[in-house]
Amino acid sequence: MTHKEKHEKEEVKEENCNCEEAIESAREEKLSELDILKQSLDEVKKQKEDYYDQLLRLQADFANYRKRSEEEKKKHLEWGKEKILLKQISISDVLEQALGAAKNGGKPEDIIVGLEMINKEFSKMLKEEGVEEIKCDKFDPSTCEALDTVETDEEKDGKVLAVYQKGYKINGNLMRTAKVKVAKTAGNRE
Repeated sequence: MTHKEKHEKEEVKEENCNCEEAIESAREEKLSELDILKQSLDEVKKQKEDYYDQLLRLQADFANYRKRSEEEKKKHLEWGKEKILLKQISISDVLEQALGAAKNGGKPEDIIVGLEMINKEFSKMLKEEGVEEIKCDKFDPSTCEALDTVETDEEKDGKVLAVYQKGYKINGNLMRTAKVKVAKTAGNRE
């Protein structure tokens, strides 16, 4: 073998070694990247499990919150009902006294005084609860319901002539419309 051939053979051998080293290096690099990806995947899986556990806790907390809110709402309604009923009981006491006076042959004046006391107590209770009577001088379809109309030349069109049933607002909101009789001028036909 000539020197040149020997040198070429050594170069090929050296190139093969360099290729094997490069392959080994690339292989180690890919294994390292694979390990990094596996670690990253494990971290993402752990984070997903943590988020899922948090979600389950939040769902349970919300269900408990809803249950507590419903119980509190029920207690407040019961408390409000009790407050109103206590006021009505005091009105009932006055009513019983008036009935007792009427049964025992009380004078008509005494019975009237008793009824006025009952009416006064009831009006006081409604006012305390934010209920106010609707004043009906002129017909207003947003607060009044016309049950009857009467043609007249003596009153202005739309004047309320009689209130059959009072209307009420609670805290400024319509609770019940007033049922009324309304004047209609003879020339105004609908």
